[in-house]
Amino acid sequence: MRSLVVRRTALAASAAALALLATACGGSSDGDSKDKAGDGKTTQADKTPSATPAKALTADELEKVALAQKDVDNGKVDTKITGANDVKKEQVKAEDTACQPLALTQASAAQGDPAATVKRVWTEAGKKKPSASDAMSEEAMLASLDLDKVILTLASYEDSGAETVFKDTKASLEKCAGGFTYTGVGEKVKTLKVTETEAPEGADEALAMTMTIAADGGDKMVFKAVVARKDATVASFVALNLAAAATGKDFEFPTHIVDTQLAKLK
Repeated sequence: MRSLVVRRTALAASAAALALLATACGGSSDGDSKDKAGDGKTTQADKTPSATPAKALTADELEKVALAQKDVDNGKVDTKITGANDVKKEQVKAEDTACQPLALTQASAAQGDPAATVKRVWTEAGKKKPSASDAMSEEAMLASLDLDKVILTLASYEDSGAETVFKDTKASLEKCAGGFTYTGVGEKVKTLKVTETEAPEGADEALAMTMTIAADGGDKMVFKAVVARKDATVASFVALNLAAAATGKDFEFPTHIVDTQLAKLK
């Protein structure tokens, strides 16, 4: 994935250019439910699935409950997803089949055989634009790039398909936490480690994780992901921060996007 070639030297480029590179990649209130890396809590992951599978939502029904522009007070929600943000499962192959669910999650590709899928991309509005006098300084450029992006995939499943997808993802996380390699859209991606983090509330089952990926020149990139099941629908969120992509540093998951989407899945 081309986002993995983002280097520290990209700080000299414009924010728009780096944002374009980042599109090839491919998670309560902000105050109380921040992503807590490394604490291993999964408060939603061990709930017992319903004995009677819920009815799968149709594509039209998914469109109605998917994140919309009116649901956010910051940033832009794109509803027509194409190209690098619309990766298909056939384009993703993990070297270890046990890690395939994590590879699909990271690539924002729906798992299994969904009855219907819908995608959204939310991009945060820029917090600060560099002035003409300091536009080339590293500090100013980092400030301009400090914005989050979330690729959201909603997939509905017949019978117990959603429960199976979640179960497979959880097993993959346990098996492949030490890292894995996969090919996505023709490019090899090496994930160095996956750290389970605190899962969000508001779902029947949920997992959250931080993925550290090897980038060029020995650098690293951090992705965040949430996989949540609500009835027969699985919602997968992959988050990237452009400044963090350039520096390899950690960032906080935009949990309000997860909360908003899960609240719509009634």
